[in-house]
Amino acid sequence: MKKNEYESIFLSDIHLGTRDCKAVEVIDFLKATRCRKLVLNGDIVDGWALRGGGKWLPNHTKFVRTVLKKMEKQGTEVICLRGNHDDILERFLPINFGNLRIVEEYIHATPQGDYLVVHGDGFDSVTTSHKWVAVAGARAYELLLGVNRLYNRWSALRGKEYFSLSRKIKAKVKSAVSFVDRYEDQLKELASVKNCKGIVCGHIPTPADKMLEGGIHYLNSGDWVESLTAIVEKEPGEFELIHYREFMARSESEQSLEAYRGDFIEGMEGTQSNTVFAA
Repeated sequence: MKKNEYESIFLSDIHLGTRDCKAVEVIDFLKATRCRKLVLNGDIVDGWALRGGGKWLPNHTKFVRTVLKKMEKQGTEVICLRGNHDDILERFLPINFGNLRIVEEYIHATPQGDYLVVHGDGFDSVTTSHKWVAVAGARAYELLLGVNRLYNRWSALRGKEYFSLSRKIKAKVKSAVSFVDRYEDQLKELASVKNCKGIVCGHIPTPADKMLEGGIHYLNSGDWVESLTAIVEKEPGEFELIHYREFMARSESEQSLEAYRGDFIEGMEGTQSNTVFAA
């Protein structure tokens, strides 16, 4: 299978250790790509969930192996940032193991200017000042995802598409919408202070690729629980927000077209050979 080539790939909020982590999908995505740099921007492992009775599944181990294989076989440099759900990493930062670096924040250089990479939880007052509230909120979110899971099983039997109950609720709650706006404004200010032209974050599962006031390029890679999104750098400084299902459908279509071309060319060469032989 031909792999999609990128300069860099940014993933966040995979939440290994939770039942609703889409480990299979993120593994499929990584196997379909090749990159010089892979940035894992926080909440890759959900320590909160594991301490509260979460379960580490075989596919979660397979994800780790997939990343290690990219490092070993493809020479990919892996930058891992701590998030709030894997905040245990704070005790060890920074760490360097060959092609693997674990850091608090990261400056990603491009020909057009630097991009600041942070998980983003430092701009969530609930996470930073009232951790117990954040943990309780995470448990409530897990419960909501459980309800969502049951609803979508019933919905799938009726031939309907996946529906995100949690995203629908958040879209209806004005305080949630205003929180996203404040979050983006704060990260914009941080990028300006750091003299960066853009910022790449995660933390809130609202994927985005847009220009903010002041010319700051705001990129949010979303999550691998509901949005299933990533930020890719196609050429140095050229970014794109990727949605898993669209990406895989496009890749399969390109593979089918490539196979058709190969069969067509092989058939034409065979026809020419037969013609020469007959002559």
